[in-house]
Amino acid sequence: MSSLSETAPAFVALAHRIVWATTATVDPQGRPWTRILHPIWEWDGERLTGWVGTGPTPTKQAHLTAHPYVSLTYWDPSQDTATAQCRATLHTDEETRTELWERFRTAPEPVGYDPAIISGWDGPLSPGFAALRLEPWRLQVQPAAVLLAGENDRIMVWREAA
Repeated sequence: MSSLSETAPAFVALAHRIVWATTATVDPQGRPWTRILHPIWEWDGERLTGWVGTGPTPTKQAHLTAHPYVSLTYWDPSQDTATAQCRATLHTDEETRTELWERFRTAPEPVGYDPAIISGWDGPLSPGFAALRLEPWRLQVQPAAVLLAGENDRIMVWREAA
């Protein structure tokens, strides 16, 4: 088991290089749903937080109300992978949405982008724009070189203390 202080920076580096994550939620009937999302991650030296600009659709709201968790996996053709299991909360308040909009707009590429390019997102207060906060309780970072060398003990895994 790795520490958060060594796993989080490696996770962010890989996630911000790959950018797009396959993300799963679970509907109220217990069935998984996947989608591709574009998170931005912040590591402050103590806590890792992810943010996604997303549409607050009735489907997504129902999933997160029933099961407030998501699983995200990043995959690169080189076979580098990273996974985050997270608590997820949807924020629709003006302050959080505005902060997230600016965070994406001012972040360097490839993670940063102008959210206004998304149809229906004219600004941070557009009805179709919400902020999804991600708080990991488990992270795994698995570079292909480690896996191919058979050095499974070098795969980084962190899990929040129970």
